[in-house]
Amino acid sequence: MKLIWKLLRRHISAGQLAGFFLANLLGMLTVVLSVQFYEDVLPAFGGEDSFIKNTYIILSKRIAAVSSLQGETQTFDEAEIKELESQRFAKRVGSFEASQYQVYASISMGGSQMGTSMFFESVPDEFVDVTWPPMQEGEVPIILPRTYLALYNFGFAESQSLPKLSEGVVSMIQLDLRLRGEGGAERVMKGRVVGFSTRLNTVLVPAAFMQMSNSQLAPGAEPKPTRLIVEVKNPADDAIARFIEDHGYELEDNSLEAGRMTYFLKIVAGIVMAVGLLISALSFYILMLSIFLLVQKNSDKLQNLLLIGYTRARVSLPYQLLTIALNALVLVLAIVLMLWIRHLYLERLWQIFPAMSEGPLAPALLVGVGIFVIVTFFNMLAIRHKINVLAKAQQ
Repeated sequence: MKLIWKLLRRHISAGQLAGFFLANLLGMLTVVLSVQFYEDVLPAFGGEDSFIKNTYIILSKRIAAVSSLQGETQTFDEAEIKELESQRFAKRVGSFEASQYQVYASISMGGSQMGTSMFFESVPDEFVDVTWPPMQEGEVPIILPRTYLALYNFGFAESQSLPKLSEGVVSMIQLDLRLRGEGGAERVMKGRVVGFSTRLNTVLVPAAFMQMSNSQLAPGAEPKPTRLIVEVKNPADDAIARFIEDHGYELEDNSLEAGRMTYFLKIVAGIVMAVGLLISALSFYILMLSIFLLVQKNSDKLQNLLLIGYTRARVSLPYQLLTIALNALVLVLAIVLMLWIRHLYLERLWQIFPAMSEGPLAPALLVGVGIFVIVTFFNMLAIRHKINVLAKAQQ
């Protein structure tokens, strides 16, 4: 082995091997760093300590211009709800149920009475972010969107020089409710605001009250949900955006912002990885060119070695060991550099997102080892093929 190496190393070009080494190092570092950066940043969008905490989305169907002019409503049927429940991103699905009767609410202030027509909706209690108090006879607990109070305080009250109201004050106000259904059926009740929701942008009443009042005041109606609320496992799952787009649904708010950012992150990471793989492929070509030139310069010596009894495997072994050593050194240096760069960007990320956790190292390490195995395997095959060509040429 030492004799063969002494004969063959004289024509080794240090410049060519250095070019391969640097190119392969750059490609390997680009690939493993892009994988690791993706793994480290992803928890900020979709993990338990994500800065995006919205795990609920509200879906409705797009209303076409023709349908709206004809008075058609876009509702969800059982098959569509079951399809949504079967999706991997959905934990549970709840339906909005709307009142099928007229609601008139009034309030007495300073001897005068003000009133307006309104509506009620309900969702299953587990989707409500405010705890319902026990229902009292003749009284309806109501949950309002917190945005309603903000609109009043900073919009209407400001422009009309009216006093601003706190949540506590609003909860003390009692509403007079008149519920009118089919055939003149009517109920007079009291209403009380028991909380404010940041999740649901509607006037909520308990689901049990909605079912009871609809059955009493609109027994012939068959309410179908026009909106669905979905608790998702991971709001950053880009499968949510694809499902909604494919089915023509709409979102009530920008609750898919995490999914869009994650999808963009995947695209950027994919592009960077593709560039890294391209650089690795070019470095593979440089190494093969260097080895082939080295074999060509030593062709006479190699043929003599084969003639005096050395096997093809024995002759090709020094070149194969050289490529294995270079590829292994590239892998080790790429991982060391990746860990150093990772330490630098994690310090910056922790300044922005203090609760963010580190991503696992295993995916990047596995990708690096995978590239090392694949590149080394094809290097050895190419070297063995070149030696076989020389052996056949002397026959």
